[in-house]
Amino acid sequence: MSEELQPKSIADDAVVLDVREQDEWDAGHAPNAVHIPLGEVPQRLDELPEGDPLPVVCRSGNRSSRAVAWLEAQGFDVANVSGGMKQWAFEGKPVVSEHNVEPTVI
Repeated sequence: MSEELQPKSIADDAVVLDVREQDEWDAGHAPNAVHIPLGEVPQRLDELPEGDPLPVVCRSGNRSSRAVAWLEAQGFDVANVSGGMKQWAFEGKPVVSEHNVEPTVI
């Protein structure tokens, strides 16, 4: 069973892997997140940041749970962020956006 991390237990400046699509990323993401859309993860393993475990996030936790299961099978130490970016934002964690627009989670 994969580990789940609550957003409140993750440092505001932690490096997380965001597996959402480009438009979701552009709208709002964690400040130090690394963006690799779910469908690109297998081809971009060399870009994965270090983590102990590495938190993986999507919008609500479904895509990230699939990424976590696959990455664990490849030997990576990863954990799903429970509730995803929706929960991250709900708990008042910092969210930044691309293109200098008001950050939001879509």
